[in-house]
Amino acid sequence: MKAKNLSIILVVTLFLSGCVVYSFYPLYTEKDLFPNEILTGNWVDDENTEWNFKHAFVQGKTPKEIDSTSYILYLKDKDEKVSEFNIHIIKLGGHYFLDFYLEEFIDDDNLELEDLHIIPVHTFAKLTVEENQLQINWFDQDWLEDLIEENKIRIHHENNDDFILLTAKPKELQKFVTKYVNSEEAFKDGMEALLTRK
Repeated sequence: MKAKNLSIILVVTLFLSGCVVYSFYPLYTEKDLFPNEILTGNWVDDENTEWNFKHAFVQGKTPKEIDSTSYILYLKDKDEKVSEFNIHIIKLGGHYFLDFYLEEFIDDDNLELEDLHIIPVHTFAKLTVEENQLQINWFDQDWLEDLIEENKIRIHHENNDDFILLTAKPKELQKFVTKYVNSEEAFKDGMEALLTRK
């Protein structure tokens, strides 16, 4: 599977395709989070999909009280379709990582049977920050499957023969991403996105 831009396999495909590694648990714990403005603003990728990162409001607080350790990503494609993700950024071993969690994917007014069979999961990616650009690379599901089948890695997971779902807790996940952050194979055929600030 060739590297793909997120905008061409948006939302449901992101969580049901074989292009990313899925996790039941997040990559972070609360103590791993830190206030930052790294992602804040409007960005565009090579497919002209708009990425708008804003800090989330603290639950039950006034709009003036924001959570500067987390983001809401509003992803708008060329057809004006908007998807909403919760994003958290952490730093491990000198590298940034993003944790994606799909926030809005079901329209309660038009609930269909298939909607009841979609369970949001976490995905995570390596983030490289350059001046006015963000490079995002997701870990590749096929690469992970090969590691597991060849007994080259031990990590808690479930495999239903369609895809692997990691069931490891955050600390185990962090050891995993840190170990393979510099592996070209880990990202070679995974999804990627190059964002430029608008």
